[in-house]
Amino acid sequence: MKMATIQDSIPTLLHLSSSPSPPSSQPRWLGCSIPISTDSTRCSSVSCKNQPTKAFAVPRRMAMGMGLILSTSIISEIGNQNTSLAQSVIGLREYIDTFDGYSFKYPKNWIQVKGAGADIFFRDPFILDENISVEMSSPSSSNYKSVQDLGPPQEAGKKVLKQYLTEFMSTRLGVRRESNVVSTSSRVADDGKLYYQVEVNIKSYANNNEMAVMPKDRVVRLEWNRRYLSVLGVENNRLYELRLQTPENVFVEEENDLRDVMDSFRVNKVTA
Repeated sequence: MKMATIQDSIPTLLHLSSSPSPPSSQPRWLGCSIPISTDSTRCSSVSCKNQPTKAFAVPRRMAMGMGLILSTSIISEIGNQNTSLAQSVIGLREYIDTFDGYSFKYPKNWIQVKGAGADIFFRDPFILDENISVEMSSPSSSNYKSVQDLGPPQEAGKKVLKQYLTEFMSTRLGVRRESNVVSTSSRVADDGKLYYQVEVNIKSYANNNEMAVMPKDRVVRLEWNRRYLSVLGVENNRLYELRLQTPENVFVEEENDLRDVMDSFRVNKVTA
C-alpha cells in the first residue's frame, strides 16, 4: 500500500492469518537468518559482528522443566533440567538495515521467514504465530515529518486497529472478530526521536459447523486470541512500523522481554 495522505497513514501491515504460516500475498517486514548459537552476535543486513547480547527469558518453556526440579528424588532428571534451563536463556540479537534505515533487537533463536511480504520477518520456531516484522511507507508517496502527523497516539491506535481488522477480514461463514485497543503511548528514545506504541487485542471466533441447519449444531469456539504490539516512527520522510504478534497467554508470561524488543526499535537517517 502506498501512503499519500495522513488519512491513509498506516503502512501496508503484515497480514497474519489464523494459520501458523504467514501468507505470501501481503507485504511483510523483518529478517536476518542466523543459526541458533551460544555466541553473542550483532546482525546487520550486510554482515554479522561479535557484540554483546541481552538475556531473553522464555518462562513458558522453562516452566515444564521446573516440575522436574521439584522431583528431587530423581537426581538425573534434575541435572538434565538444569541444562535445559540454561539453554532457555535465549538472548537478543540486533538487526540493522542500513539501506532502509532502521534497527531493532529480536530473540536470537527466532528464524527468518522469506517471502512473507514484509521488509523483514522473524518468528519463533516453536510457537509459529509468535513473530516480529517491519514495514514502512513508500518513499515516493509519503512525506512524513514526525510521527505526530498521525495525530495523537490515541488516533494512531484507532488507525492501526482498523488496518488489522481490514487484513483479517474473512469470507468464511460464521467467523466473528472481537477487538480493542489495549493501550497507546508515546516516548522519546535515546536517539531523540518520538515513537508511538500501540497495543491491540484481537480474538477470532468461528462456528464448528457453519452449514448446520439447527442453531444448536453451530457451536461457536475461540480460534485464536492474540496481542499485537506496534511501534511507529518517522525518518527519511517515511513512516516505519515494527510489529510483534504473540498469543495472549504467551504475552502474559513474556511481557517484560517483549517490551524490551519494542523499546529497541530505532529509525535511522539514510545517507545517499
